[in-house]
Amino acid sequence: MTGPLLGEYPAGAAHPALAGDVVGYCGYVEHSAVPVRRRELPGPRVPVIVSFGDTLSVRSPGFSGELTAFVAGFHDTFAVTEFVGAQRGLQIDLTPLGAHRLLGLAGRDLRDGALRLGDVLGRSGDELVERLAAAPDWPSRFALADSFLLRRREAAPVADPEVGWAWDRLVRSGGRVRIAALAGEVGWSRRHLAGRFRHQTGLGPKEAARVLRFARAVRRLGGAPPGALSDLAADTGYADHSHLVREFHALAGCTPSQLAAELSGASVVPV
Repeated sequence: MTGPLLGEYPAGAAHPALAGDVVGYCGYVEHSAVPVRRRELPGPRVPVIVSFGDTLSVRSPGFSGELTAFVAGFHDTFAVTEFVGAQRGLQIDLTPLGAHRLLGLAGRDLRDGALRLGDVLGRSGDELVERLAAAPDWPSRFALADSFLLRRREAAPVADPEVGWAWDRLVRSGGRVRIAALAGEVGWSRRHLAGRFRHQTGLGPKEAARVLRFARAVRRLGGAPPGALSDLAADTGYADHSHLVREFHALAGCTPSQLAAELSGASVVPV
């Protein structure tokens, strides 16, 4: 079970030039005398986790092991993380297209459950971890992350404008735009759009829309009154209550009510 957890989570905004690629930064310092387990949900971000020396247990369909600095993919299923003792590090949240541009990831590499940062970036990734760990405070760490990513951006490949436009359209609609209409709007066939989109984000547009609908439903879940799941389903693009519950089982491994309890701190992730 999860016990008392003490933590602080300083947040930082990325440099304006990184807009569209970097969502933001969040530091974390946590202490717990008993194991802390979390259900990490799929969403429209690719987290880069840089732990300063302490390992984190990660279990997902594509990975199981102990990690310190790693990239979590843009995927359509959940993972479970666990630690006991102390955790200290920095989370850098990228958009899927940002991970493609700034980290050079593509296709399955973007989708896989976890990739060690050193395997993705080589020595420069290891040096980034060392510099972040040695920095005197959080503003300094955010500035170091900015400098590193801005240098990467200078040499980054340009994503297909059509893929960028399709991604923005899906995000703005909360995943509620039809893929055939999306392909028509960019002037590509569905097959060509799906292939280019999957190469540059890790998921096809249909799977990405599914994750975006789910993420929107999760954000709305905490404010939904009891018994209002049918309204939540209708508002977030699901056919009905049953469809919403099936999608929560598929993407989160639990019911909406169970997830709401976890998010409120009233329950723990089962093992």
